[in-house]
Amino acid sequence: MTPRVREAIVVEGRCDKAKLSSILEDPVIVETGGFQIFKDQERMELIRQLAAQRGVIIFTDSDGAGFLIRSRLSQCLPPSQVKHAYIPDIYGKERRKAKPSKEGKLGVEGMPADILLDCLRRAGAGLCARENSGTPEEKLTKADMAELGLSGGADSAARRRALQKRLGLPERLSSNGLLQALNALYGRRQAIALLTQMSQEDNQEA
Repeated sequence: MTPRVREAIVVEGRCDKAKLSSILEDPVIVETGGFQIFKDQERMELIRQLAAQRGVIIFTDSDGAGFLIRSRLSQCLPPSQVKHAYIPDIYGKERRKAKPSKEGKLGVEGMPADILLDCLRRAGAGLCARENSGTPEEKLTKADMAELGLSGGADSAARRRALQKRLGLPERLSSNGLLQALNALYGRRQAIALLTQMSQEDNQEA
């Protein structure tokens, strides 16, 4: 059974995200972009919101860079909202790379699935099998986004930026990124109610 994780997971890069997405069911994963997180205040704000809403698991590599990123994130978030998943020191090279990393250790993307799941369990992640998770919460869809004027239309980009600013979300989120954030923070029913209310308020002000 593919397990689900309640918390949002913070990883360093897209390959780490792809690896975890392949072994978990519909996870919420945010990339730090490596050291870019040090200057990306919008992405940091998104991580703060996710931490407050559902908790986060920091899942970085076991090399020096990974621990530096982990430390910086830990300083920016309340300890009660953070869990730490650590991968073991396993030396080798990921298939896509021409040579090993500077320290010669495999990162999150290079770890076998069973090791990654064990790391999450030991971190205290809210893991559950799909068959035991009850009825999954209905999610906002791409069709909903189009119906709400947040994708596909001539002014959809402007509407997304206005919404993201109002909700305190990163203005650079793509349509898919906004969809993921709304589902992670609100869920379909609450998100639609919120968006409908905001549209009504905007019409009244106009």
